[in-house]
Amino acid sequence: MPLAPELDSLSYPQKQRLAFIDFCLLFRGYVSRHDITQRFEMGLANATRDLALYRQFRPDNCEYTPAKIYEQTKQFTPLFSHDPRKTLIKLANDISDGYDAINDVEFPVQSPSLLNVPDIFVVARLVQAILNGKAVNVIYTSLSSGSTTRELVPHAIVDNGLRWHVRAFDRKSQSFRDFVLTRISKVTLIDSEPQREEDKLEDHQWMRMMTMHLVAHPKNVQHPTAIEMDYGMTDGVLELNVRAALAGYLLRRWNVDCTESASLRGAEYQLWLRNQQTLYGAENLAIAPGYKSHG
Repeated sequence: MPLAPELDSLSYPQKQRLAFIDFCLLFRGYVSRHDITQRFEMGLANATRDLALYRQFRPDNCEYTPAKIYEQTKQFTPLFSHDPRKTLIKLANDISDGYDAINDVEFPVQSPSLLNVPDIFVVARLVQAILNGKAVNVIYTSLSSGSTTRELVPHAIVDNGLRWHVRAFDRKSQSFRDFVLTRISKVTLIDSEPQREEDKLEDHQWMRMMTMHLVAHPKNVQHPTAIEMDYGMTDGVLELNVRAALAGYLLRRWNVDCTESASLRGAEYQLWLRNQQTLYGAENLAIAPGYKSHG
């Protein structure tokens, strides 16, 4: 195999295509010439050259299979550095370019720093499992049980506003639960096919959609028009369709008063859930401000 050129000597479009190959191998576990031609609107011959060039840089990262795809090998090491924060945002928005170019212009836009950032290789293995319908074996450290081995069937990775977690069927508890990504220290794919009861469609809290009517807090907000403008409300109401499994996270993140009579006091409570009855049956509402179950 010919020696690889210097990565810095490649053109920007070449780096983008190699980064796309790298991204697919890392997070999906495979890549094909068709993937490249579709993504970059190019011919098969050009895609073949890009794959050959990639293999000059990382000859042990993938192997060609009878299915005419390039599969990730156990020796895989990324060619590019995939920043965890940027990559999670890309995955959440279905962006798969993989290339974090350095901008010459520094834009005057800032966001609060995250206190915890998941291991990118943990994220990659979980994404592979979800995309390929596989179960995983993980080492998970919880506040109550410490470090234990668990078998999970993951189906979604979620940003709850404070940290990232994976939604999965837990074979230990035989239930669907949330697992914080930063508490997962090792992920191994399992070849066995998930059972029907482990499928996302059986996760009723995930599949159930709840309609929330959020309004400016009637007792804590003096000028409700400001809040209506903040949240783009229509006729004074922000209507949201939210998965039951995520309802508590959203309500806590935005400090939504969930009491029946809007009784929470404080400047942080600028929103009130007007139709509290929509929450009946949701399971993670202990963190929803002021909510009391009637069940």
